[in-house]
Amino acid sequence: MDEAVQEAKLLRQVNALIVAHLRGQNLAQAASAVAAATMTPLSAADSIPSDHLLRLVAKGLAAERGGGAASVFDSAAGYGGVVPPLGSSAVDFSMQDVKGSSKSFPKHEARHISDHKNVARCAKFSPDGKYFATGSADTSIKFFEVAKVKQTMVGDSKDGSARPVIRTFYDHTQPVNDLDFHPESPILISAAKDNTIKFFDFSKTNARKAFRVIQVRYSCTGSLYVTASKDGSLRVWDGVSAECIRPIIGAHGSAEATSAIFTKDERYILSCGKDSSVKLWEVGTGRVVKQYAGAVHRQFRCQAVFNETEEFVLSVDEQNNEVVVWDALTAERVAKLSSGNTGAPRWLDHSPVEPVFVTCGNDRSVRFWRQTV
Repeated sequence: MDEAVQEAKLLRQVNALIVAHLRGQNLAQAASAVAAATMTPLSAADSIPSDHLLRLVAKGLAAERGGGAASVFDSAAGYGGVVPPLGSSAVDFSMQDVKGSSKSFPKHEARHISDHKNVARCAKFSPDGKYFATGSADTSIKFFEVAKVKQTMVGDSKDGSARPVIRTFYDHTQPVNDLDFHPESPILISAAKDNTIKFFDFSKTNARKAFRVIQVRYSCTGSLYVTASKDGSLRVWDGVSAECIRPIIGAHGSAEATSAIFTKDERYILSCGKDSSVKLWEVGTGRVVKQYAGAVHRQFRCQAVFNETEEFVLSVDEQNNEVVVWDALTAERVAKLSSGNTGAPRWLDHSPVEPVFVTCGNDRSVRFWRQTV
């Protein structure tokens, strides 16, 4: 009898945790539905932190794997000391046919901060927002410190007293295609047309070459990954079994799909293609839920990204040499910013933690943008 009572109490606690978790994801309708179906008073979730369920799950998984009760979640702060906002999102994309006024995109200023010797093809911020890197057709990778970039924007000189490029890596023999950062360790990952993937440990001040890779593991949060293909398709993969669990064939028709990223809660994918479209897909169903129109990108690889709060979507318009911004929820175009590049901008990436982003282009330049108001 006592066991049944304890089990009932535990079940009520679990239901309250689920309701609090859904509220934290801005899924108020879902939270109300679960509360009604389980007869859980909404007030029971008022005192529960919205991330409490995630923390308990992370600790349970760590204990199950023998890693200690808190090791998995506590290590999530990573090298930058910033705990990623797991499962949180500023926008509820499940709301359909949203009407009303769109948000205004704040004004930004841009500053030329560096040049490559050939086309600047890609850029990527670190998870903690303290660094970013750019890759070029000249085979080099430049590594920037955001704090030093901001120092250069104080004075009139484009270089200033501080030098924002703190490292340059030379290890590829062909143009650099893409860059990424490890979510927990100080590792920069690059891929190039020489068919190699390189790993750079940027915690070592004298490291200018890639190190030999013995083994690569997924992080504890790497439950899914997504790929974008030349045939225009997207594919969602299980991070453990490496099985394709959601193919989205012809996501961009027969045009190349050039980028794909998850929202913070992993429920949606933002993709971009050479059909001049930017689309938001629901992972669970594979259906498109938003389309962001009004930017032309047919010739070069480009990327569509969210700002740090996921309230805006940014991409490039190669025809008009602009950065285009949409309200993420209404899909209305709310800003067009002259890129300042001579020729088409090729790539952009936004900081995950603050209102700054980077663009690079065919004129070999790297430009840093920050919010002014």
